Amino acid sequence: MSDITIDNLGVTFPDGTVGLENINLGIRSGEFVALIGPSGSGKTTLLRTLAGFIRPSAGTISIGGADVSATPPEKRRMGMVFQQHAVWPHMSVADNVAYPLRRAGVKRAEQRERVERTLETVGLEGYAGRNPSTLSGGQRQRVALARAIVSAPSVLLLDEALSALDEPLRDSLRRELVTLTRQSQLTTVHVTHDRKEAIAIADRIAVLHDGRLEQFAAPDTLVTRPATAWVASFISDATLLPAQVRGGRVVVERPGLSWPVQSLEVVGGGAGMEGAPVTVAVLPEAVGIGGGGEMGASTSGSSFEATITSVLFEVTGYSVTLEAGGVDFRGRMPAAPRPEVGDRVSVAVTRPLVYA
Repeated sequence: MSDITIDNLGVTFPDGTVGLENINLGIRSGEFVALIGPSGSGKTTLLRTLAGFIRPSAGTISIGGADVSATPPEKRRMGMVFQQHAVWPHMSVADNVAYPLRRAGVKRAEQRERVERTLETVGLEGYAGRNPSTLSGGQRQRVALARAIVSAPSVLLLDEALSALDEPLRDSLRRELVTLTRQSQLTTVHVTHDRKEAIAIADRIAVLHDGRLEQFAAPDTLVTRPATAWVASFISDATLLPAQVRGGRVVVERPGLSWPVQSLEVVGGGAGMEGAPVTVAVLPEAVGIGGGGEMGASTSGSSFEATITSVLFEVTGYSVTLEAGGVDFRGRMPAAPRPEVGDRVSVAVTRPLVYA
């Protein structure tokens, strides 16, 4: 079993900077987990602590029930692939892949057999004698992946392993990677800055912010029911609005925009007492867009008028930014008719999320 249990993990660097604080995660054997968050959120620190390159200041890391918190990296039976593939140019493909086996004292005959089998697994059958300089970037990254898994590690760690590749190569390797880890039942932890990538390939996603774990959930849960207003903004580009509870209702009151929030969904308990401040998160999926009206920019109804300020085409339709009362909302519109910057439209918000 290669399940990972992280209990109350903390990392404080020598200068006093807190890298991680009270991280608790339970990763199931064979699960593909993505770590995401803004720069400085702690995702790479967490990965390097898992790998053993950083010693935790508090808490424990267990793999398969065994505490490895003080175990050196080379004894943790983990494979790791970095953003820069780090394939040694003076070695053949086979020698690159065989390197960890040589370090482990594996016999030459077994080395050859395992290298050939692993190269076939990553789609590089017949490449054993090639020099890395003759390979494409995607092929070199496959060599790095083969080197990481040739020793049958208990866990595979990926540190922005696909981000240096161009599309559509990146998409192709992403799909192959998911298939490989599924077939091998390989527990995988993948750091990425790409939200769409994390949502597409991970079984569960850990969202980090300022060294803390904001939410750990399946992609659909993360997108439709973010645990905090910050997660809603980071994952789904939700618009966050300060509001108040007034007369038992949640009301957004801004210059040019007065909006009693209707058909809301309260996240994480009650919406607060009379006069209490709350935060309203409006997901792009909650923004319904219709033709322009005569409502004006300010309205006391459940819908209001907005101006389209940006338009981006996204395969099946358009992602648009809408401005109303000095607030920007994200929304989606169908491919036809094409929306234009400057168009006035009516906006109706359904099921906004309210955080007390």
